[in-house]
Amino acid sequence: MVGFPVPGTSFVGRRHELAQARRLLAATRLLTLTGPCGVGKTRLAGRVAEGAVRGFPDGAWLVPLAAVRDGTLVPHAVADALGIRDETGGAPLDTVVEHLRERRLLLVLDNCEHVTEACASLVAAVLGASEGVRVLTTSRHRLGLPEEQLLTVSPLATPAPGDACSGAEFPALRLFADRAAAVVPGFEITDHNRAAVARLCHRLDGLPLAIELAAVRMHALGVEQLDERLGDRLGAHYRLLTCGSPAAPPRHRTLRTAVDWSHDLCTPTEQLAWARLSVFPGSFDLGGAEAVCGDTFEGRSGEEGEGAEARVRGELHPAEADPAAGRTGTTAPADTDCSHGEPDPVLPARASGAPVRAGGPADAGARAGGAGAASGSLRTAVLDAVIGLVEKSVLVREGGGAGSLRGGKAGSGGGTRYRMLALLREYGMEKLEALGADGDCRRRLCAHFVRVAEEHERSWFGPDQPGTLAGLRAEHDNLRAALDFCLTTPGESPRGLRLVGSLWFYWIARGAWAELRHWWQRLVLREGRRPAPELTRAHWAAALIPLVRSRTNAVLLAGAPHPPTLAPHETPDVRPLAEVLGSDRDDEGRLLAFHILSRVELATTLTFHGRPERAVPLCLEALAVCEAHGEQWVRSYVLGALATARWALGEHEAAAESARRCLRLPYVTGEPHAVGGTLEILAVVTAARGDAERAAVLRGAAHRIWYDLGHDPLAAQRQALGPPGDTAYGDAHRRGYELSVPEALAYALGEPLSPRRTAPPLPDTGLTRRELEVAALIASGMTNRQIAERLVISRRTAEGHAERILAKLGFAARSQVAAWFSGLSR
Repeated sequence: MVGFPVPGTSFVGRRHELAQARRLLAATRLLTLTGPCGVGKTRLAGRVAEGAVRGFPDGAWLVPLAAVRDGTLVPHAVADALGIRDETGGAPLDTVVEHLRERRLLLVLDNCEHVTEACASLVAAVLGASEGVRVLTTSRHRLGLPEEQLLTVSPLATPAPGDACSGAEFPALRLFADRAAAVVPGFEITDHNRAAVARLCHRLDGLPLAIELAAVRMHALGVEQLDERLGDRLGAHYRLLTCGSPAAPPRHRTLRTAVDWSHDLCTPTEQLAWARLSVFPGSFDLGGAEAVCGDTFEGRSGEEGEGAEARVRGELHPAEADPAAGRTGTTAPADTDCSHGEPDPVLPARASGAPVRAGGPADAGARAGGAGAASGSLRTAVLDAVIGLVEKSVLVREGGGAGSLRGGKAGSGGGTRYRMLALLREYGMEKLEALGADGDCRRRLCAHFVRVAEEHERSWFGPDQPGTLAGLRAEHDNLRAALDFCLTTPGESPRGLRLVGSLWFYWIARGAWAELRHWWQRLVLREGRRPAPELTRAHWAAALIPLVRSRTNAVLLAGAPHPPTLAPHETPDVRPLAEVLGSDRDDEGRLLAFHILSRVELATTLTFHGRPERAVPLCLEALAVCEAHGEQWVRSYVLGALATARWALGEHEAAAESARRCLRLPYVTGEPHAVGGTLEILAVVTAARGDAERAAVLRGAAHRIWYDLGHDPLAAQRQALGPPGDTAYGDAHRRGYELSVPEALAYALGEPLSPRRTAPPLPDTGLTRRELEVAALIASGMTNRQIAERLVISRRTAEGHAERILAKLGFAARSQVAAWFSGLSR
């Protein structure tokens, strides 16, 4: 399962819904979980996927859509979640469909209700083009496709008022007891409190989110007090809590009541923070919080605080004095359809200090709205408000980062991050709009990320590129929100162009060129004038890298060095880098990457035209600059170009060492596409050194990486590899194809693999280790489909293993394999 948060709280109830969902998912290719907000659709979808994932050789993938407000970005979000890299310039929907065409996986689209039409279009295209993909969606509304099956997710069962019950048979009561025990250790339902808990859960209509918000108050109130106060609020304010409509469903009113109560129990400063922090659609750090809160917290006390409290509430709901405003650490509500991820019960220390920003200087995120660092009093006020909102379960504390493809290392946003459940964020936006401060907060958000982007760009040519990419990845939803604000707000498009232009390295290094093009085309059209220099840099990089790769791939496709097509006097006379850079270092961080990339492009072009001897000095000069700065991203291209040039010169050992140096870079080890490209070069060099079997393993490993990334730049070459019927080549290629990215790296670098990979086949069988593994499963009576599920490989791969086993052993039936293996094991 990829992208699914690790549950931090127990999963309560839903046995019937789980069984029904699994049955429907086995019978249909599109299942939608529907129900009101707060009912737990997201959590249920994760549980369904967990139970079904073994039936999908290519896994189960979560695509969170709560933060995607523009339907045109839905294909981009899916591509991003699937880890697809597209550098071809194709339409993102076409890229997604092509990637999924031959796969067998479960695609989970979470929170589709606000982009229903876009989700329906994408699902229809995917299901129409593939046979092995099934889609599970969560939405308050159906998608409306003919093949769609619906499963309504109802609130948890509660006893009727006055009914005798033990509590154990009602999931709503079990949920309350579980969450209350996290606040008051040792809490359990007893004969003394059972009736009050039952009344409370019944008043809350069994809505999981409402029950969890109420359970948080247990650190200051007893169950009887909690039930009494909730009953008073439901009676006194029922007509006012309808989101503007007296016809709102009762359960909507109930959930609104619970949220209103949580809001009233916050301090005035916490209420302001709730409103202002709602501009973050994704998670955020303390630097971002300080940026959007600005100077509004400083000096806020006494009468000013009381006035702010009244303004935030809009005079709709009177304050309710309640001891529940105390500060005792609690766990946040479990994931529902309005949230992603799970809480961490550990709270940050109550102390001021420099905030942690997404991979950059510590004080960058501390500035809000204008120039200058945030004051100590502002930092303390923001930190106190954030801690209070975490303790009241309005914010969820989490760590940054997400798992990467096929066992690659996880990224980290750096430091503690926070997020707000989607429903609570919508509530906060209502309050912010009532204050008339939504425009100001969005501008502050945008200005903050422009500063973050520009500082990252200046420091990009340096040693912390993996951390920088991971940090910006954690801010991806917020970057989209800032860009959307620039697109939809008059006069803000120049700021949007600065943001996109400064983040050229982020989009390109991640292979998200389609989204980069999406933003710059819209912003340029909006601005209606010549693009800014920042955007020109993005265009430049977007043109240079495809040229570098196309030249390199063309040389590799040839399988032999190109004959010279340029005479020595026709090759360009290149000035030394030191001369080009000159003495002006103001923009060195921004421009060095382009100078080195230009050198790489020229080197690959020279090799392509049969002049590798001119390419090597260019690469060595560029390599020295990269190493002096601790830079890795451009260095990976330099080492690839150097390896190709040395191979073309016949310097095979030096070429292999250049490729291995590339594979040792921390940036490369965390980026499968960089591993795949380098393995291709190393395979060609290894073949030239006469080790055909090892070259085939390396090519197989690269082939698997390209398959997972959805793009094979050397597909034409691969079809011609190995003579027809060359069993040794095919076996070696398959061994490489079955390697994970870390295993492929270890193999390429000559490091020991796991025992599963290195154990030799049993004597005199003629089968590889994997074929022996498959033979054992055949002997146990498994079908090819069951073998594929057990080994997490495709059914086609399992069928191929079975056919080769029969051919090698000279058998005609699987029963003969079973008899043979039984005798072998004796």
